[in-house]
Parts: sequence; C-alpha cells; structure tokens
Amino acid sequence: MKKWLVLFLMAMFVFVLAACTASDDAGEDTTDASGEEGTADSGGEKILYMNNAEEPTSFDPSIGFNAVSWSALNNLMEGLTRLDDSSQPVEATAESIDVSEDELTYTFNIREDANWSNGEPVTASDFVFAWQHMLNPETASPAAFLAYFIEGAEAYNNGEGSAEDIAISAEDDKTFVVTLTEPTEAFLNIITNPSFFPVHEATATENPQWHTEADSFVGNGPFNLASWSHDEEFVFEKNAEYWDADNVNLDQVHWAMVNDPNTEYQMYEAGELDVSSVPSEMSEQLQDSPELMVMDQAGTYFYRYNVEDEPFTNKKVRQAFAYAVNQDDIVEYVTKNGEKPAYGFVSYGFEGPNGQEFRDESGELVKFDAEQAKQLLEEGMQEEGWDELPPVTITYSTSDTHQNIAETLQDQFKTALDVDVELQNVEASVFLSEQKEFKYQLSRSSFIHDYADPVNALESFITDSSMNRTQWSNEEFDQLIAEAKAETDSAARWETLIEAEKILMDEMPIFPIHFYNQVQLQKEGVEGILRHPVGYIDLKAADKN
Repeated sequence: MKKWLVLFLMAMFVFVLAACTASDDAGEDTTDASGEEGTADSGGEKILYMNNAEEPTSFDPSIGFNAVSWSALNNLMEGLTRLDDSSQPVEATAESIDVSEDELTYTFNIREDANWSNGEPVTASDFVFAWQHMLNPETASPAAFLAYFIEGAEAYNNGEGSAEDIAISAEDDKTFVVTLTEPTEAFLNIITNPSFFPVHEATATENPQWHTEADSFVGNGPFNLASWSHDEEFVFEKNAEYWDADNVNLDQVHWAMVNDPNTEYQMYEAGELDVSSVPSEMSEQLQDSPELMVMDQAGTYFYRYNVEDEPFTNKKVRQAFAYAVNQDDIVEYVTKNGEKPAYGFVSYGFEGPNGQEFRDESGELVKFDAEQAKQLLEEGMQEEGWDELPPVTITYSTSDTHQNIAETLQDQFKTALDVDVELQNVEASVFLSEQKEFKYQLSRSSFIHDYADPVNALESFITDSSMNRTQWSNEEFDQLIAEAKAETDSAARWETLIEAEKILMDEMPIFPIHFYNQVQLQKEGVEGILRHPVGYIDLKAADKN
C-alpha cells in the first residue's frame, strides 16, 4: 500500500476502537427485548437488535450498492478479503494471496473449508460468475465502475467486449486469478466491497430471484438470512457452515426497518433495540451519555443539480445557489450531531504522501457568501436574458432529517437570493430510480466511500458514470481522473486529484452540505461491533453479554 493509504487506515483504528463498548454488568442476568431471560454464561441465546432504517435495495451484491444493503450483505456474505479491526484488508474467503512481481496478477487461494450456507463449497467459479454478473451491461450494476481496473472489465461493461475477455479465471475449484490493467495498491481494499462477493452459481442459475426471499437466499458469511418480512424486519442466524463460525458469538440478529430517528430512539429506550441513532433534538441532552459513540465516517451529504434543467443550465446560477448555503448553520442548528461542514466534496481522513490532509490541501472551495451569491445570480440571469428566474423545486427522500435540511435550504435561498423554491418529498423506494432518470431539478444525495482513496469520491462525476446523476460532463475533469488512476508517483497523483476537485467545485454540478460521522447509542454489554470509517458494519465478532 502507498504510505498515505497505510497512514490513513492506521489513523482510522482509533475510531474503530471506539465502537467496542465494554459492559460493567457482564455475566449478570439480562432480559432481551423478546422477553427471553439469560446470561452471558447461561447458554441462553445471544440476540442483537439492530435497525436498518428501510428495506434493503437488494441482496444481490451487484445491485445493493448502498448503505441500507451493505450492512446486511457484509454479514450474510464474504469476499476474498475483509476489513479487520484496524480497517485494513486481510484474507477472508481467500486463505492466501500471491501477487506477481509486476503487481498485475493476483492469485487467490480459497479456503478448503469455505462453504455456502447450503453446505456446498465456495469455488473460484462462484467468483467468476458473480464478477461477470456485476459487469454484465444487462445487470446495470451501479458498482461496475469499481472493477474497471481489471483487464477487459470496462470494455465488457460498456458493451464493447465479451465476458470471456475479462481477465478473471478459475484455474481450479479453489484458485481464482485476476489480472489488472495497471498496479492498483488499493485493490485488496476495493474488493472488500460487497459488490465483489461471490454468488452461488448453481442457485442463481436455477433461480435468478434467489436473493429476494429468505428461503431461497444462499450466502457464505458469518450469518444466514433466517427470515425476511419485507419493509418490516429481517432476521439473521449464525451460519454453522461459515469457515470461522467458532469466532461468531451471536446466535441471532434482528433488524427492524424504522426510518424515523425519534421512533428508533424510543425503541432503544424501551429495550427493543441495542443500537440507535441520535435524534437531532436529543443531541445536547445525550452528549455526555456513556452509551454515546462518535466516530468519523468517510462520506458527504450533498445536493445534485440537473444541469440540463433550467435555471441550473447556467454555471453562475449553480454557483449562486451553492454560495447561498450556510453549511455551518445546518450542522449547528439542524443536524446537530457534531458533523463537520463541507467546503469541498472529498471528506476528511485522507492523508497524502506529505502527511497532509487532502481536505486541508485542497482548501475551502465553496463556503457561505451571501453577497457573492446574489451577484452571481444576477450575472447568471443576465447571461440567459431572464427577467424572472425559472421555478426551482428541491426534492428529497422521505426522512425527518432530509426534510429539515430541505426546509432550511428553502429559507436560506429566500434570505440570500430572495428566491422562492418549492419542496417535493418522494418515497425512498422510488427516489433513487427517478434521480437516476434525471427527473429532479435539485435533489439531495449522499456519498459513502467504497474504499480508502479520494479518487473514489471524485470518479463519481466522470462523464456517463452511473453515480453522476447530474448530466454534467467535463473533458478536462475526466482526463484528470484517468491520469490519477494511472499515475504511480504518489505526489503527482495527489496534485492531480486536488486539481480535479477544484474543477468539480468550480463547475458546481453539486454542492456539499456536511461530512458524515457515526453518532450512535449502544447498550452496555454490547461489544465488538466494527464500524469502519471506509467500509461497512461488521458483526462477525460482535457480542452481547
């Protein structure tokens, strides 16, 4: 790994440690939310109660490319590598990994005792099948771009090549070989993403909808999907076929789907949940609670413009609305969970080869300035010949937090620009698909890093990226991202990424609100839950006493 990546991952270890809360009452009698009595030593079932907020997008690893799917998938399935308790990739389904001298070819030796939940062995062909499925243009996987560093992957995904041209192969049942287009030091980190999980080929071939119901789901992770009541709850049970089952402590994990922070907190207080987010109105009251944990998370809450929809066809108008946003007020008075205001798109937590934060080096690229915002709006309207600004609608998905931020933006645009905007609330189940279809003029969004590298955030906005969703295209920006991916000199690569972010924030197809953190309440006696700053929640070593 490059020095900056290693330093970043080591720094994140501090935050991961904060996720482990020891219990002062370990070994004493407890009563879980189902009413079953037991102790840590009594042989009673250990059941953890969690909340997933909403229905997972999909348990097909190629499609469930978001936080509401990842938390479950990372525990139901497992890839070749897994993030350890210091957020570094280590062998998982692969027992050992051999790398060629030119760092282009990786040979993964799959564990002999790696089995699927149905008892059949995990094979190299299961990985070939899954990765080809992800890259198949007909799958339309939003994660496919992550695999473009594999020889032949991009061409196949773009419809210009065949599946056979992808440089992945099963040399035998337990040997999986991958060849890259160029050395990629983050490769082993990238493939911890659920999109690179295997799929049981026989099951998926017989039933393409295998991932939609508990009774047809086949996984290879620490837990099985025992039941799934759609839009209500799903339940995990320990997977006895998992190669490391001896180190899985929990018997079950019950996941509610409650998309309201206040209701979630009430369930936590009533003992119906072991973990809860913190409602913004309770943040001050709970800030000294021994059950409160605050950890960094690499990601950004932001808004997307549709640059083909007036008035946001004009760059200065986009800039005007961005400079009218007071990020400081939003994190202090609206979200109130200790988030850092975002003055650029790439979050904190990434150190360059010189030891400096990317965010600090790139600087404050967009920050509240009412006077500049008003001037830019006037100039933009003059350029377009508009006497009156075309109507503007802010669209957000159903959530109290999203609504509060949208209402605040509505007020800020009125105050700084004297512009009235409409608000539109759309159910989460349809919001993402309609945003991808460019049906919204100005809409909320979020980005959580898939791996520990600033390029992961910036590459979302290259032309035709499935993550772009703005219709913005800039040839210079695209070229810089391509150069950064190919650059082997760390210092030069860093400067290229900084330049690319400055173009993004100048062209302004988006504007940032705040960087994410993880603020959660966790009951005493619950320990071992890993919350990776760049990664996914991991319950493999979780315990409940």
